[in-house]
Amino acid sequence: MMLQNDNWGSRARFGMFIVGGEAVPEAEWWAMLPPKVSVHAARITAPAPWARWQEDRIALDLADDLVRGSRQFAAMGLSVVVMGHSSSSFVGGKGWDEAAVDRLSGILGPNVIVTTNGLDTIAALRASGVRHPFLIVPPWFNDETAAAGIRYYEDHGFEPAGHLRFDPGPKWRDLAPGDLTRNGLGLEQEVMPLHGQIKASCPSDADGILIAGTGFRCVAILEALERDLRRPVLSANQASLWHCLRLADIQADVSGYGGVFKI
Repeated sequence: MMLQNDNWGSRARFGMFIVGGEAVPEAEWWAMLPPKVSVHAARITAPAPWARWQEDRIALDLADDLVRGSRQFAAMGLSVVVMGHSSSSFVGGKGWDEAAVDRLSGILGPNVIVTTNGLDTIAALRASGVRHPFLIVPPWFNDETAAAGIRYYEDHGFEPAGHLRFDPGPKWRDLAPGDLTRNGLGLEQEVMPLHGQIKASCPSDADGILIAGTGFRCVAILEALERDLRRPVLSANQASLWHCLRLADIQADVSGYGGVFKI
């Protein structure tokens, strides 16, 4: 009897916390996933950061959705759980990722590896030899969040060569960043204009490109950008999947989504 693929995670199962109303993270992960590896999402509705510093800035208080999702994940035999939210790492700042990992690990137990999108992108940048990334942020990042992203990478030893907030076109220009997704931009994203803007704006001194934001549709153009710019191109979801595979010690051939998977 020939069995059909049922996406069963017999090699590894990954848990991912994602923004409650976003469709992009799961779609991009499923596009890139190697055989016999599955992804399972828990949705979070809390604002960034998803865990808030206590007054002493030593420990974090987790959002209720994180606690609920962690308890459910703990019963699923997962290999790795990732907090898939660039903004939480950026706004939380230096030390937030490690504190979040510590808190989540206390619920998920010692057999589950925990990571964050911030840690994943840092690992991917370092593995790719990128020190001066050109940072691309989605149009729904306001000035404060974009600045927090630049500061985040500076605090971790990188020197961003510049940044670009993607312009989604005239239909959206009269809306404030915080109004874009609630008016439908999250489901109307187009990748070809993004490719054109990155290619036209990339500084000559950038040694790589990093596209932040797990809800920012972009993995379809990563390989094309690497060919055109001849530099490593990383994205939030791509970096997290790559890092989760590495943390789970899964050797897999992932083709078409950037050179980081060949490292």
